[in-house]
Amino acid sequence: MSKTNQSLKGALQSVFASGAIIIALIISYLVYKFVMGNPVNFEGGNPDGNPMPGNYLGIIYKGGNIVPLLMSLIIILITFTIERFLSIRRARGKKPLNVFVKQLQGLLSEDKIEEASSACDVQKGSLGNVIKAGLFRYRALETEAQLNKDQKILALQKEIEEATALELPMLSKNLVILSTIASISVLIGLIGTVLGMIRAFAALAQAGAPDALALATGISEALINTAFGITGSTLAIILYNFFSTKIDSMTFKIDEAGFSLTQTFASKVK
Repeated sequence: MSKTNQSLKGALQSVFASGAIIIALIISYLVYKFVMGNPVNFEGGNPDGNPMPGNYLGIIYKGGNIVPLLMSLIIILITFTIERFLSIRRARGKKPLNVFVKQLQGLLSEDKIEEASSACDVQKGSLGNVIKAGLFRYRALETEAQLNKDQKILALQKEIEEATALELPMLSKNLVILSTIASISVLIGLIGTVLGMIRAFAALAQAGAPDALALATGISEALINTAFGITGSTLAIILYNFFSTKIDSMTFKIDEAGFSLTQTFASKVK
């Protein structure tokens, strides 16, 4: 992948990320306000009253104004989970990486450079792009008369490293969003928990009999926000580690194929 294509793709992904976050916030607010806050979900048709028995939409609505923010984090998490899954699947290429690497090693051992380049065209993906760039440099260095063997090997290694450096940012793109959600989801949930407990203790502190409705609302707000925050953080941590493992595996395969290419070149070049 060229630097121009990488820059264009990076810009498009940045626009997608910003748009997805804004849309998630809007959707969460609308669902909270008009679906969960629908009067039919509450006794007497009053959203300020108690939810209908067993009506979970009304119960969640009682979590307060922090709920739509936590909902938006979960929507963002789902959106970028799908985006990363599709991107990494596309970056893997058509064949399983183990199969493709073995195929490349077999072609390189027989000095079938053109066939290996054609295999990269068929495979596509990050590994195919990196190795194809290395193969192009491979053929150019074979006829280079101004460089000695060590210089040629270093030039090939540099070409592979540069091609790899162009691919890796696209693999890890938007993972920072998952790691951020993992960190802030539980914290935002705790803010909602504290606000709910403040409301609950305020109801208890009233002179005379405590306000039972305000007390119940405060406790509901605390527990709902805690549940949302912990759920979002837990899912984000699991998904971040999952995608990080996939990327590490792909990086290892790229390094393995690049090493095989370099070793083949070193054994054949004069």
